[in-house]
Amino acid sequence: MTAETLVLPVVAPSTPLPRSRGRFRRLDVDTGYVLVSFPVALAAFIVVVVGLSLGAGLLVVWVGVAVLAATLLAARGLRRVERAWLPSVLRRPLPSPAYLPAEGRPVRRLTTPLRDPQAWLDALHAIVRFPVAIFSFVVTVTFWSVALGGITYGARDWALPDASRSTDNQDLLELVGLESTAGRRIALYTVIGVVFAVLVPFVVRGVALLQASVGRLLLSSRAATQAELGRLTEGRNAAVAAEAVALRRLERDIHDGPSSSWSG
Repeated sequence: MTAETLVLPVVAPSTPLPRSRGRFRRLDVDTGYVLVSFPVALAAFIVVVVGLSLGAGLLVVWVGVAVLAATLLAARGLRRVERAWLPSVLRRPLPSPAYLPAEGRPVRRLTTPLRDPQAWLDALHAIVRFPVAIFSFVVTVTFWSVALGGITYGARDWALPDASRSTDNQDLLELVGLESTAGRRIALYTVIGVVFAVLVPFVVRGVALLQASVGRLLLSSRAATQAELGRLTEGRNAAVAAEAVALRRLERDIHDGPSSSWSG
């Protein structure tokens, strides 16, 4: 048995992390996670897709092996940015995945990432996460923009072209066949902004959980399985050790029994 099979992830505590202080604090975390994830997901997608494509094309001259290994290592580094957010978004700790150690001859050390299932899961996460990150980013920016734009519309209506006096411009009121006035526009857009502001915490929370669930599935599910196997192995070893101690005690009692009787 090699050392590769002995590496287990750090077992995370089962208790959930402390909840954020109020809905606004949670909204701040979720919004920051979605906004930061988009450029990181874009960079990860480009690096992984280009690296895997280039490495696969160069496999015939063996240079592709080094390119693939470097791509998987880059995916592992980008994964750390995602994992730094996941406990805060999911509000619970996650086990850290275990990677195969680089051991042996140089060629074997070079191909270590290619033999590591978690390294390929990191690369898969970079590909799968990208469309989810785009969707989450667009939804978050849209709801925030409509909410802030609608609530503050009354402060800038005077600076905008009056659609009721211009045939080239139409606002929402005119599109639905109503007369457009400053008071009606301010009232309508303010109501829309308030409605979107009420929905923002729930919508942003939903897309943040969607994206974080993808990360948890691909970046921590295997680690959780490894951790559970580690706990089961420790339990089995403890049971075997306890049984061995009980058998030695029984043998000692059987041996000491006749000896005591003979001495008597």
